Amino acid sequence: MTKRPRVPRCVTRAVLALTVAASALGAPGSAQAAPAFDTSAASAAVARVLPRQAAQFTLTPVQRRPSGDYFTVKGRAGKIEVQGTSPGVLLTGVNWYLKYTAKVDVSWPGDSLSRLPATLPAPSQPVTQSAVVPNRFALNDTDSGYSGPYKSWADYERQIDVLALHGVNEVFVDIGTDAVYDRTFRQFGYTADEVRSWIPSPGHQPWWLLQNMASFTGPVSPQLLDARVAMAKKVITRLKDLGMTPVLPGYFGTVPRGFADKSKKADASSDARVIGQGTWVGFDRPDWLDPRTSSYRKVAAAFYQAQHDLFGDTSMYKMDLLHEGGKSGDVPVGDAARGVMTALQTARPGATWVLLGWQNNPPRAIVDAVDKSKLFVVDGLSDRYGQRDPDSQWNNTPYAFGTIYNFGGHTTIGANTGVWTQRFPQWRTKQGSALTGIAYLPEGTGTNPAAFELFTELAWRQTPIHQAAWFADYASRRYGGPDTRAATAWDLLRQTAYSMPASGWSEAQDSLYAARPNLDAATAATWSPASLRYQQATFGKALDELLNVDPALRGTDAYRFDLVDVARQALTNTSRTLLPQIKTAYTNRDRTQFTTLTSRWMSNMTLLDKLLATDSRFLLGPWLEAAKSWAGTDTEQARLEYDARSLITTWGPRAGSDDGRLHDYANREWSGLVSDFYAKRWKQYFDSLNTAMNTGGQPASIDWFAAEDGWAKQRNPYPTTPAGDPYALAAQVRDTLAAASSPRQGAIVGIGGKCVDVTNGSSADGTPVQVWDCNGTAAQTWTAQADGTVRAMGKCLDVRGGATAAGTAVQLYGCNGTPAQTWTSRKDGTLVNTKSNLCLDATGGSSTPGTPLIVWTCIATPNQKWALPS
Repeated sequence: MTKRPRVPRCVTRAVLALTVAASALGAPGSAQAAPAFDTSAASAAVARVLPRQAAQFTLTPVQRRPSGDYFTVKGRAGKIEVQGTSPGVLLTGVNWYLKYTAKVDVSWPGDSLSRLPATLPAPSQPVTQSAVVPNRFALNDTDSGYSGPYKSWADYERQIDVLALHGVNEVFVDIGTDAVYDRTFRQFGYTADEVRSWIPSPGHQPWWLLQNMASFTGPVSPQLLDARVAMAKKVITRLKDLGMTPVLPGYFGTVPRGFADKSKKADASSDARVIGQGTWVGFDRPDWLDPRTSSYRKVAAAFYQAQHDLFGDTSMYKMDLLHEGGKSGDVPVGDAARGVMTALQTARPGATWVLLGWQNNPPRAIVDAVDKSKLFVVDGLSDRYGQRDPDSQWNNTPYAFGTIYNFGGHTTIGANTGVWTQRFPQWRTKQGSALTGIAYLPEGTGTNPAAFELFTELAWRQTPIHQAAWFADYASRRYGGPDTRAATAWDLLRQTAYSMPASGWSEAQDSLYAARPNLDAATAATWSPASLRYQQATFGKALDELLNVDPALRGTDAYRFDLVDVARQALTNTSRTLLPQIKTAYTNRDRTQFTTLTSRWMSNMTLLDKLLATDSRFLLGPWLEAAKSWAGTDTEQARLEYDARSLITTWGPRAGSDDGRLHDYANREWSGLVSDFYAKRWKQYFDSLNTAMNTGGQPASIDWFAAEDGWAKQRNPYPTTPAGDPYALAAQVRDTLAAASSPRQGAIVGIGGKCVDVTNGSSADGTPVQVWDCNGTAAQTWTAQADGTVRAMGKCLDVRGGATAAGTAVQLYGCNGTPAQTWTSRKDGTLVNTKSNLCLDATGGSSTPGTPLIVWTCIATPNQKWALPS
């Protein structure tokens, strides 16, 4: 772990000044009253975040109203007072001041604090904001895996500061739970080696705690357990000092193999009975101890006692019975729930049981079996589907409006923010609503700062957020000042990646550059959107706008991050249009075109890696070095590095990676990973296809897992510091995309010199396309785009219904990014549809005006040859 940095004297003085000023102030209206709480932790956080301006803040504790938390911001230039109902809420007030008065941003990741003036500006008038929900929950069970299983204290400290600044008051903390299980099961006949071999290394522990798997990348060492306990104590203590609730894992019945036998061996009268849980995507699941038994009650009591001894108590405990396919066997689920709740209440009277709303979890059998006032569901599906009614689904159990806009820690940009701004206030104000909170639940955090900021702000807005206005305001502070090009860029991003609908996905598509090579690849992770969820061309325009932001604003950390991130996404999106073109060239054995397109693909990946190398948040090196830093021996270092490498590539052994289809689930575009893992896979694949074309045979079979697992077991280092000019490389991305996308516009001329024509010049969706005498009208003016689309009148040439049958009509239709609308021009003059691999065809070989166009088997006859605009 890293050493604690020396605190500059100016920061120490600022903390002292803030603490003294806060402690001297009592509750409103009583200068002599004792403070409502100690503000020193909040003062220290302000000093960390704002070392130059911290002394200009006075933090005043006030009593919480019956209606809940609130803060007030007021003061004059250089003398800003923030009143709040907890240390964390004081920080939320400080951040509100920074956003809406000082007009700077501090988010996750990126900030524009360097733009703050030496003397802070005064609020125009006192501002009071009240939380509209009491529960403001953060962090998915998987976050400690996908976001950084080997964080330093500086990482955790920054995370907690940022969460508090954004109004979060409940944080899931699972680090250290491995030591709780270790202490627990050594009381029940297991040796230290047996328990520690059952526990995975930290990167994979979240899924062990969810009862999905065990042992992989283990065992854990005693020194690692001790180090994680020490870190957990610091995290939990800091949260409590800020008045935030650490949400700890509870005990719901997970046991190592052989538990019943060991119990009965120790006590012949033992009633221990376990239910085998089968497998989870290729992994053997741990067994489940029947919660109705006295054996369960004994284990649960030992678990909660061990947890208390290590970390003290809290008021919220996270548990998910039968997660993702768990089996109840002959145990009635309601009885199991009562057993789990009884054990929790015995150990922690009045505690709340927190459950994840995901797939069919929690079932009604659980929520109806126990006291609902002691349940809290953090819904991970609030923005994913069109029709949802959590109040009915969970029979008025208290729940939080949640989002999982990131899966596996993908670096993709986007979230369904328009759904949030509409649906959250509707659900919250619905008569009889059981909604009591928000739940920030991306599987991996540290991406999409705009989404993080907007989502957490939902909890502090009494009226609905106007999405367009919010993004405009965000643009004016993100880089520390207003800028028309920044405003345009962020509005383009809002219209595209941040306005995706609730149509079955809450995440944007991932990158095909990160996919296991296949000409039909539609996703990198098995469970990801198979197509672009927004208009690629519109998104791409945001990059040019960002490149033209005022140079005075380009020095901010936020600008540098956003520039690299948007350039990365714009370049990544080309994989969606380029791969189908490569497939068509290969299918048609067009070696020249295949070589041209695959060279462009590999060149894009080289450029992508260079771009990513300019920002430390897109480097592989820190991820690996963090894992190694927790090791006590060289052997342990190799094990932990394998844990970190495998999680983001193979995910597990062959059974999980291939049979369970977990490979690349946690894909991310990081420098080093792109060049040394993803690009090498694609080169090997393209070489095999090229050889097959040259020999006339089939491409050689490649054992991808063997190659991937070989990389995961390597120990070569990668850079940990950025290199290169982010602006220059982002500009190179823009220029590369522009050169590849220069459209060709004009008539498409075919059989008999006739032109491809939109019937009656109508731009309505579904209008048939025909051949007609050339007349130069808009109905015959087509633009061949680099993304493979052919457009007229603002819409795309489309195979009706996305069909692949010969004879299907071709029509004009709104551009939607599907392969039914992408076309490849071949050397023989044919125009091939990417999805169907059929050719544009004038029906019956006729050149009579009005002859409809269809797709047909490619035979290169005159009625299938077309001269595109040059």
